[in-house]
Amino acid sequence: MWGQRLFAGTAVAESVSFPGLVQMDEDTHYNKVEDVVGSHVEDAVTFWAQNVSRNKDIMKIGCSLSEVCPHANSVFGNLDPKKIYGGLFSEDKCWYRCKVLKTISDDKCLVRYIDYGNTEILNRSDIVEIPPELQFSSIAKKYRLWGLQIPSGQEVTQFDQGRTFLGSLIFEKEIKMRIKATYQDGTVIAQAEYGTVDIGEEVAKKGFAEKCRLTSGIDASEAKKPDPNQLALRSLKNPIPLWGRRSNQSTFSRPKGHFNGRLTLDVKYETNAGNHVTFPKESLAAGDFNLGSNVSLAKIKQDQKLIEENEKLKTEKEVLLENYKALELKVEQTAQELQQEKTATMDLTKHLESTLKTCVGTRLKNLAAKVELLKEIRHINISIRFGNDLSDAMQVLDEGSFTTLASLSELEKIWAEYNVAQEKIQTCPNENEGNILIAERNEVQQKLFVAVDVFILEVDELPLDKRLKTLQDLATSLESVYGKAKEGTNSEEILRKFYDWQCTKREEFASIRSETEASLQHLVAWFQNSQKVFDLSLDEPLTSEDMIGNIDEILEKTESCVCKELELSLIEQGVVDKEIILSTYSQVLQRIHSEEKFIATMLSKYKDSVEFKKQIIDCLNKSPSVDYLLSIKKTLKGLKAQLRWKLVEKSNLEESDDHDGTEIEKIKQEITQLRSSVFQEIYHEREEYEKLNSLTQKWFPELPLLYPEIGLLKYMNSGGLLTMSLERDLLDTEPMKELSSKRPLVCSEVNGQPVLLKGYSVDVDTEGRVIQRAASYHRACGYAKEEESGLLPLIFLFMCKSDPVAYLMVPYYPKANLSAVQASMPLTSEEALKVMKGVARGLHTLHSANIIHGSLHQNNVFALNREQGIVGDFDFTKSESQRASVNMMVGGLSLLSPELKIGKPPSASSDLYAYGCLLLWLSVPNQEFETNEDGIPKVDQFHLDDNVKSLLCSLIYFRSSMTAEQVLNAECFLLPKGKTIPNTEKEIEYTQHNKEDESKIESLDRYKEKARNGEANP
Repeated sequence: MWGQRLFAGTAVAESVSFPGLVQMDEDTHYNKVEDVVGSHVEDAVTFWAQNVSRNKDIMKIGCSLSEVCPHANSVFGNLDPKKIYGGLFSEDKCWYRCKVLKTISDDKCLVRYIDYGNTEILNRSDIVEIPPELQFSSIAKKYRLWGLQIPSGQEVTQFDQGRTFLGSLIFEKEIKMRIKATYQDGTVIAQAEYGTVDIGEEVAKKGFAEKCRLTSGIDASEAKKPDPNQLALRSLKNPIPLWGRRSNQSTFSRPKGHFNGRLTLDVKYETNAGNHVTFPKESLAAGDFNLGSNVSLAKIKQDQKLIEENEKLKTEKEVLLENYKALELKVEQTAQELQQEKTATMDLTKHLESTLKTCVGTRLKNLAAKVELLKEIRHINISIRFGNDLSDAMQVLDEGSFTTLASLSELEKIWAEYNVAQEKIQTCPNENEGNILIAERNEVQQKLFVAVDVFILEVDELPLDKRLKTLQDLATSLESVYGKAKEGTNSEEILRKFYDWQCTKREEFASIRSETEASLQHLVAWFQNSQKVFDLSLDEPLTSEDMIGNIDEILEKTESCVCKELELSLIEQGVVDKEIILSTYSQVLQRIHSEEKFIATMLSKYKDSVEFKKQIIDCLNKSPSVDYLLSIKKTLKGLKAQLRWKLVEKSNLEESDDHDGTEIEKIKQEITQLRSSVFQEIYHEREEYEKLNSLTQKWFPELPLLYPEIGLLKYMNSGGLLTMSLERDLLDTEPMKELSSKRPLVCSEVNGQPVLLKGYSVDVDTEGRVIQRAASYHRACGYAKEEESGLLPLIFLFMCKSDPVAYLMVPYYPKANLSAVQASMPLTSEEALKVMKGVARGLHTLHSANIIHGSLHQNNVFALNREQGIVGDFDFTKSESQRASVNMMVGGLSLLSPELKIGKPPSASSDLYAYGCLLLWLSVPNQEFETNEDGIPKVDQFHLDDNVKSLLCSLIYFRSSMTAEQVLNAECFLLPKGKTIPNTEKEIEYTQHNKEDESKIESLDRYKEKARNGEANP
């Protein structure tokens, strides 16, 4: 390596002294190896690094600063460059230790983060005082690559490239530093190695730095004893040791005077080392010495000595001249300073003379202004400084708090027993065993009913609403003053400490107020007594000295007391005081939220108890009856028989030769009426199933076990989609072969709404999967019913009794799919965005339910009224991978994402890719698409709205970080809302409660809403 070759064969080079350089002790420091991690790069040869062993120290410092600095005081006045402060780094908003390098303006300073090495200009408000325990030396050190320097005249571009290159070699990498020496400013000169790579050699190879040059050669033995004066005289402009061109010869020609701006080494170190000095011919001739003459050896030595003395005298002369000039300059500066001081003294004297004339008046005016301010402050409530509001809050919490309720504990115990009994019934497969479990449950139910009665009566007598309102108002009031509370454990020690602190502060404040009032009264008394001295009408003799007294002391005392009270009232509280108040505030808020939580628990249990009582009171010790459902089924059976008979009668009449048109029309009307009645009863049946489902889920899990004939479990497993009362032959259907050739697809009408029946061939295995997938899709629609789901709703799912076919009934929107719409009259850009926003909402609904569509294409995306987009259903007989295996095309583009083409499973990302291709197809209709080798379309070739293009790039190129929710909130969709589609869902029924019940439930809802908004902090 180049650094090693420079020192090979010349041991003397390691001991040469350089200006500004502190030699290392060879035995203990020289060539010492440190493991460091680079943290900041200044140029191609200079950087900052942290010792690996200090990693834990850095973490501890960061934790300490994050706790101390946010509460510390910002700096003011003159900043000490030797002192360590806390600085808020602008990039990550974290606190780091720093020193001030330069004050740029009144509010900006240049600082260096001493534990990392980088610098930044900060506002004074971002620089704070830190405690003495953090005032220790920096962790990062400044290093310089051994034997290298920046070439003179280097361009800015190359300088930046060099810094970047060095950063790539050392930044955040563990490197070994072989220490060679240390500058007086602490910069460490070292050879840097990363693994087998010599970093200095790499920098030099790239031409970002050059090897240093020596200004003079010196002997090794003499270099170990550098003269301190020499070090002080050397120039600091180039502090790099110049090893690049060191000569190995033992003798050298001594330079005269200055060379390259550096003073030469002292001659005595060359002669004392025993070196033989040779002189050029010109030097000998200058001393009138001719080499060709026969001169004695003594003469030669004498001349040589004279020459040396001359050189020495010249050097001393130059030094004396420089000293003289320096002294002369200093005398001049001192004279100027003296003149300035004289001027300032004269100005000060004049100012004092003018001030003394109005001294008493000015002093009294200032005191009067302070007293006026003190009056205003005393009228303002400053009790917050002593935590009086916290004391009041704790008093409110102690008076009339709800922390326990005897009946609640008993109720929860019995309710837990009741839930266990319910779970046993729910998991019981045998009817006989189930009857035993039901009897046991009924016993517990009876006890629970009694406990609920007691609990409701006890809660009705409690002013829970009033107490909850008091707690909420109290929390709001405290939060408006103190802000967000920090988390902490409940501790009585904190409250005790607060009370002690509060008593001390109150005593101190009362003492200061008392002193202020006494001093002001003393001053008032002096003014009253002084009147007698200056009243010429009084005859009694008065001694002025006794009456006047020492007014200066009185004023001094009064000013001191007033200022002390003002300071206590106005100056911001210290860190310790703030910590005590905030810790106490946190404790108070925890107690408030704890009681709120308890009240919310009581109200929630009260709500459940009221519902339990209303539901159970009619079914106590017995299960609900399903007779009404059975009667509906019986009615349905009769209606379906009549309908089939009328259909046969109509068919016979139509086939007869002498059929009567009037009779046929009459039968058709009867058939229509019967169909309407059948569907009306089917909807009634669904409502009754839904009621039984709710009872099963909450109170009576035994219903499916007791009444297996009603098929309640199938209804529940299908999410309410499956019906066993509907059959295809009851519908007036019309084949729709043009829409699908793969499965039976017919069109019909239900209650005036066009519907499609999709037939799926199923067997014993696939039937369950079809029901499960359709139920998941149906539930996803139901979860989003409060807003538009963006999905094609499913109406009914039923099984054919004669064939292994499952039929799915969905709404029919003729010619509303994107393929048909674009073929007839393409959507405008505004219409396309409205439609695709609805499609994004549909994908968001599916993905939120962990459902992957897998087959999104132009034929199952619908544009209702050319403004509402919805996503169609998919083939429920196929898995996600099977659905995604079909390569759908739109406008020459494949809707299969690149990952699907290489065999990866479908995902939300692949759905978004298909969505992006559809959006591109709608945005540039009738255009040819260029694709890359992966089949991905190129978007840049089209002139699109910037927001649309940005979304398309995210969907097609960067889908890994995109979600359907982000697509839904994209900039291009932030358009004025269009007409909303009316919600035809049946309104949810609700039970009226009495006013007292409603009030308690509303209080619970308010608390839950507050908790959701992050206001409650249990």
